[in-house]
Amino acid sequence: MTKYITVIGLEVHAELKTKTKAFCSCSTAFGSLPNTHVCPVCLGMPGALPVLNKQVVDFAIKAGLALNCDIQKYNKFDRKNYFYPDLSKNYQISQFDKPICLGGHIDIVVDGEHKRIGVTRIHMEEDAGKLNHSGATISTSDSSAVDYNRAGVPLIEIVSEPDMRSAAEARAYMENLKAILEYTDVCDCKMQEGSLRCDANISIMPEGAKEFGTRAEIKNLNSFRALERAINYEVERQKEVLEDGGHVVQETRTWDEANGVTLSMRSKEEAHDYRYFPEPDLVPVQLDDAWIERIRETLPELPAQRQARLMSEHGLPEYDASQIVSTKAMAEYFDEAVKTAKDSKAVSNWLLGDVSAYMNNEGITIADFKVTPAHLAELVNLIKDGVLSSKLAKKVFAEMLKEDEAPKALVKKLGLEQVSDEGAILKLVEETIAENPQSVADYKAGKDKAIGFLVGQIMKKSRGKANPGMVTKMLKGTPVHKAPSASLWLLEVQYVLRRRHASYLALSEQSLGMNIVFRCV
Repeated sequence: MTKYITVIGLEVHAELKTKTKAFCSCSTAFGSLPNTHVCPVCLGMPGALPVLNKQVVDFAIKAGLALNCDIQKYNKFDRKNYFYPDLSKNYQISQFDKPICLGGHIDIVVDGEHKRIGVTRIHMEEDAGKLNHSGATISTSDSSAVDYNRAGVPLIEIVSEPDMRSAAEARAYMENLKAILEYTDVCDCKMQEGSLRCDANISIMPEGAKEFGTRAEIKNLNSFRALERAINYEVERQKEVLEDGGHVVQETRTWDEANGVTLSMRSKEEAHDYRYFPEPDLVPVQLDDAWIERIRETLPELPAQRQARLMSEHGLPEYDASQIVSTKAMAEYFDEAVKTAKDSKAVSNWLLGDVSAYMNNEGITIADFKVTPAHLAELVNLIKDGVLSSKLAKKVFAEMLKEDEAPKALVKKLGLEQVSDEGAILKLVEETIAENPQSVADYKAGKDKAIGFLVGQIMKKSRGKANPGMVTKMLKGTPVHKAPSASLWLLEVQYVLRRRHASYLALSEQSLGMNIVFRCV
């Protein structure tokens, strides 16, 4: 069977966070009643003239700088002509041969391998309206209604080079791009609302071939999961076509999420099919160095920079840091928590473990998470100070999720203080040794797993309150604070001697063995 190389390029459409549309004063608010945010300009009525929203240009420059692009001081708008029901004026104001940004790149990491994905261009344009289908997809619908509220909403289209070779790489690229757009605050990146979506151009070619295969474009993928699934399906579909002796058709396809398949929509257009020509109602955009530098000064700490800082300042592993900075809100939560936390890695562990698990289960983001960074830091400190064991901390955390109450108060209210008194723990250890002679014998015979059973029994006796670290150290004979060593063997001897009314016991460990010295009355 022929081996194929997958070639992927993405065209990402990001709605800009302006209050009004690109060329008129209509609101960009999401979720309003259909066709309530429209006017003659965004509907393309005869005689209506567009006026460029300056904020659109600022946001496009900001995104371009964050993506390492060259900002083009001279750029212009063009008319992209096509007929489709969601485009009332039969053309879209976009940019063709003179976009605002050229070049650039995004760095990704997949399976530990670093890779740089090129950005071809970024251009400004207006969005089209939205078709509300009667069925699940356009292919299964009897009718569609058109909502023009979105028509004229400002977009930037970010076009990648065809540098990605797997669905995993495409997802990593999209995730990193989303994070950068969030950090720069040019887009709210709410994929479920359509403010960030992408088209995937996919082709395959035999290994060793010098030319790319015929590509198919999958439109309007609005989740990371959909992107990954759609690419994987399309690659396998194209392989089957070629293996059966057929030819891949250059076309636009749609993704059917429910059935997990791509479906043909229409033949794929080329640039000349759109009959681009300069937009006659808008003058070219002329930028100067002062304008560009003014925008550059507003750039925040970007995800890659923040990741490097978390690794250097807090000693986080690369994976932990990359996950935390993947969303701006999570990174800000971490930064706030470590201001008072005694263990930054522990904060990371909680965020990527229990906190993320809870959010995924509830379908929420860190922005909706009710536990404050200060309270999570306090929980971490209680563990660090030995007040709580990890197991007891999870109980406290579960209560914090119900009502964001301070962990210290919850510990007192629930009576969950960890027992770290050496005398009390020693008594539990002695009792457990007496009750479990077989496990003691197993451990002395070299079966290390037996120690785990004994620790478990002691934790059970203490209802989970005994300091597990101290328990383990006592059983294994590691000195606890300044107390004498209490190895399992020595504790057993101590217990026997006490049962025999020994009045004095002195225990000492020497480097070459153990000596037992005792005097009986």
